[in-house]
Amino acid sequence: MKQISAEWVAKAEADFATTERECRARKLPNYDGACFHAQQCAEKYLKARLSEAGISVTKTHDLVALLDQTLAVEPTWESCREDLAFLSDFAVTYRYPGEAADREVALDALRRCRRFRQTARAALGLPDCA
Repeated sequence: MKQISAEWVAKAEADFATTERECRARKLPNYDGACFHAQQCAEKYLKARLSEAGISVTKTHDLVALLDQTLAVEPTWESCREDLAFLSDFAVTYRYPGEAADREVALDALRRCRRFRQTARAALGLPDCA
């Protein structure tokens, strides 16, 4: 794996760990943060796959736009579109007043992130981390 791809993966895994921690927290859980980090995990896995394929990484948080770029090398990822579209909103919208995630939304974000993470790790030849 290319060094830059490995760095994207390491950052994605850190975001995934944060999402899991916040979803498990009993005292003062940050559900907005959990959702944001779920989005960040997916974004970084998309960028890892693009980097690994030698495709220029676009500076965007739009997961669907990144997916569209990635489909050239991972056409089966089309099946991830709905999950990625759901997660994409958490990049900005939930970080400011007006929207707030609750436990149910955070757990849904975690499930969708986990599904995409497994897909991305398999494509990158990384071990399954169910």
